[in-house]
Amino acid sequence: MSPFLLIFLGLGLGLINPVTSVRGAPVTKLGEADCPLNLDSFRQLIVQSYQQFPSLDSATECQYVVQGISMLRSEYLESTGYFSLPQNVSDICWKLYSDLVREFMPQFVIESSCGFNGSLLSESCLGIRNRSQFEGLISGEELGKINGSCDQSLKDDRQCGLCSDRLLNVRNAYFRGGRSPICDGYPFMYAAAFANRFGPTDIWTAKCMFLVNLVPTKTKTRNRRAVLLGILTGCFYGVIGGVVVVSCLWMWHKKRKRRRNEARVQAETASFSGMGRVGGNTTLLRFTLEEIKKATGNFSRHNIIGMGGYGNVYKGVLEDGSEVAFKRFKNCSAAWDEIFAHEVEVIASVKHVNLLTLRGYCMMTVPLEGHQRIIVCELIRNGSVYDHLFGSVEEKLSWPTRQNIALGMALGLAYLHYGVQPAIIHRDIKASNILLDETFEPKLADFGLARFTQEGFSHLSTKVAGTLGYVAPEYAMYGQLSERSDVYSFGVVLLELLSGQKAVISFDNPETLLLTDWSWSLVKEGRMSDIIDEDMPELGPLNEMEKYVLIAVLCSHPVAYARPTMDHVVKMLENDSPVPSIPDRPFPLLSHFDPKDAPLSVSGLNYMPNPAD
Repeated sequence: MSPFLLIFLGLGLGLINPVTSVRGAPVTKLGEADCPLNLDSFRQLIVQSYQQFPSLDSATECQYVVQGISMLRSEYLESTGYFSLPQNVSDICWKLYSDLVREFMPQFVIESSCGFNGSLLSESCLGIRNRSQFEGLISGEELGKINGSCDQSLKDDRQCGLCSDRLLNVRNAYFRGGRSPICDGYPFMYAAAFANRFGPTDIWTAKCMFLVNLVPTKTKTRNRRAVLLGILTGCFYGVIGGVVVVSCLWMWHKKRKRRRNEARVQAETASFSGMGRVGGNTTLLRFTLEEIKKATGNFSRHNIIGMGGYGNVYKGVLEDGSEVAFKRFKNCSAAWDEIFAHEVEVIASVKHVNLLTLRGYCMMTVPLEGHQRIIVCELIRNGSVYDHLFGSVEEKLSWPTRQNIALGMALGLAYLHYGVQPAIIHRDIKASNILLDETFEPKLADFGLARFTQEGFSHLSTKVAGTLGYVAPEYAMYGQLSERSDVYSFGVVLLELLSGQKAVISFDNPETLLLTDWSWSLVKEGRMSDIIDEDMPELGPLNEMEKYVLIAVLCSHPVAYARPTMDHVVKMLENDSPVPSIPDRPFPLLSHFDPKDAPLSVSGLNYMPNPAD
């Protein structure tokens, strides 16, 4: 189904005869009630741009549904001052919307394919329903910056980028806690309605703020003479531009080389300064390489407790007698050191019982060993969830222990998403990154560090950090990252806990099956109990275990907005909160995955992930 059809359905309802309301704005009638959205004004623009919309998968189509509704609500906000429709009329508008979808695409049902309903038109975000409430939340200085960045034509890519960056900053600062899929669009709805002088119905505003390309395709042929003149002019300026670019690149190269040499000298000088505090953080320490070598026996093989594509993990003893773990990244360069140091400081300030404690780090360049990047963490002796499910640990985890691990994982992730500002997205949740202490309390490791992991054969790419089988479809295929990407990975690990099966199930035939697809097929047949690990000691009540199965399948749904938030997951695990109905899955992930179309490089989809990575 093309994005055109979905947005056409949402915005082009002008196919139904418009009438005039008391305010004089076009509306659409259903019986005696009115749908107060000004829909007909979009119809001609969309018809003109029909040929520009390609056919995409259902998950992307669902995202276009949200973008189209955001555009509708922005126009409604401009005319009424309200973000959301009253409940009675929103139901009417949604029915018209849904009926028209079924009229054009009988096999595509928004509710089951996307998990959406009429609340997308009526629900508010963080209790903000009108313009004054929005402006009361955002600082006056920030509102001024929005107007300054967005109050002009957004046809120019640079100006569109400046406006979008400003609105993304507002979204991340004020609306990250919103649970509704419409929350992310609030700053864009406001800016299109009030900051941009052309309004949300302008084709360039729609394209920039709502990713809705309404720009008509030009089909007129150009004069042959003009084309030839354009080619010659382009070649002339291309040669001049090439000379300028080469000169600039040469100057930039020399400047960068000089800075790198200066940084190396500073790093080598710092290596003799001993252990010291970092910045304003009173607990994070910066270690020298000599101190770490002494603690690990010069990185002795006997002290290796973990190996993976990123490097090795060593146990060691500091001078004060405390035992810690050293994670040593391999094949590093000094290019990202400043960003890495900043993120390590941020991560070290995050404290939670279900998060691994970071003690310090080391960054320096030495003549023979090259650039070093090492983080120092508390030592967890009981291994990881992977070790207990699929490794050498013979004793199986009991149901109460698996329950405790599931809840601890959820609490740790919920804290990363909603307990700190800005929110931290883990990006690499997997069984080997869930460590267990002596009491089997889970601790999430490597949160916030996925982007710095060296690309290995079990990771998808340097742009998309994660392990096959655990990565959310929208992140793997389109690079779209959000808190719900972590929710997907949590659902996969929860399925591993419940079933004792790995995230990727390989058979003797050439096909590869994901644990999420296998579990969904059994849930769809009503066979939830068949997913439970039959070798699990101390089984719990059947209805309780089946509830956990439903939570895991809902969290690992391929459509992002069908997944719950982590704080909702915590509530379902902690008490008797019911599990929402699970929308139908539009596709199995691997059947729609084409590496040529994804923003990453994948070799060998049949590869089983490295457990230690």
